[in-house]
Amino acid sequence: MDFSRNRYLAKLIGHRHNHLIKVITGMRRSGKSYLLFTLFYNYLKDKGVDDSHIIRVDLEDRRNKALRDPDALLEYIDSRMVDKDIFYILLDEVQLVHEFEDVLNSYLNIPNADVYVTGSNSKFLSKDVITEFRGRGDEIHVFPLSPAEIHEAMPELDWQQLWELYLHYGGLPLTVLANTEKEKAEYLKTLFKETYLKDIKERNKVKNDMEMEVLLNIISSSIGSLTNPQKLADTFVSTSKSKLSAVTIKQYLDYFTDAFLVAKAERYDIKGKKYISTPYKYYFSDIGLRNARLNFRQIEETHIMENVIYNELCLRGYSVDVGVVEIRERDDKGNSVRKQIEVDFVCNQGSQRYYIQSALALPSPEKVQQELRPLRNIPDSFKKIVIVKDNILIRRNEDGIVTMGLKQFLLDERSLEL
Repeated sequence: MDFSRNRYLAKLIGHRHNHLIKVITGMRRSGKSYLLFTLFYNYLKDKGVDDSHIIRVDLEDRRNKALRDPDALLEYIDSRMVDKDIFYILLDEVQLVHEFEDVLNSYLNIPNADVYVTGSNSKFLSKDVITEFRGRGDEIHVFPLSPAEIHEAMPELDWQQLWELYLHYGGLPLTVLANTEKEKAEYLKTLFKETYLKDIKERNKVKNDMEMEVLLNIISSSIGSLTNPQKLADTFVSTSKSKLSAVTIKQYLDYFTDAFLVAKAERYDIKGKKYISTPYKYYFSDIGLRNARLNFRQIEETHIMENVIYNELCLRGYSVDVGVVEIRERDDKGNSVRKQIEVDFVCNQGSQRYYIQSALALPSPEKVQQELRPLRNIPDSFKKIVIVKDNILIRRNEDGIVTMGLKQFLLDERSLEL
């Protein structure tokens, strides 16, 4: 079974010949190598590029061990570039080359060299990877499979089957392809322990890994909850009966985000048009890994749905924040008091903006009012949307607020525009 990954392939195609190094980043096992060595390679072949002008090197393959030497790799690539036509240089796991930055920068000023690289150790799991190429890199970030990508490849699954599988096991390609739920679960647990944790520990030279793992459990149990290092330090004491400073916790949180294991959503004051430094929220980049960390014990659909919506918005290229709206209301004594209410997501992309609420269900008029209240208090005319789990027809109320079903949101890329 093949996954098209058309979104990322289109980006690679669109970035050809731009005189920058195309750096494919993303979490481990999200499909970076398949994108470059299979999908992009096949595209080049279909466009008539001769094999002699596609220089592919899988540096993880032991047969290519000699090419992990930077000078040997340079010599090999140079020896393949025998004319003035464009040569496509595709390097997988390039971090295995010592001083790989110098190797890649050596081709920036060669007009007929078009360079594409992937990597999956600490350097390429870092969000600062582009700085390794002195501002001359072009990042293409690959996410795990979205529900729409799985639906395209596996149309035999009805929506309920697809959602249940995604809710539990997420979208890493090899998880999706595993035959049984037991195989999916075992793969995810092994991947978390043997790949992600090892990467983070080795890169950051973590000595007390037990502390870090306790913090991971806390984060996994509280996706979508407002938090900060001090709050987590207090939780750490009650959870593990030991102390961990807020400074150390912030350091560990940075390790997790640098590895693309989790993402941090900042809070944004909508009326004041400014960011609020703390607290903030963390979401897992793949919900299956989050569930595996907790041994599939806390499958809370409300929070997981919010996490999945966050990931989908990021995948579509939006900058996503947690919104805050300040209102005034009367307390029990009739006094006017200020109160902050939350909008789940403020999504920006260029001149576009959407305000989005995630609501598993709207079973009563009171629940409807609870979800609509923050949106009604936003003093601008950008589109406001509530996403519910039920498969419903899109509807608009008298305030212009849209309610749509999760299925339509996830499977129709144009859903926010409808």
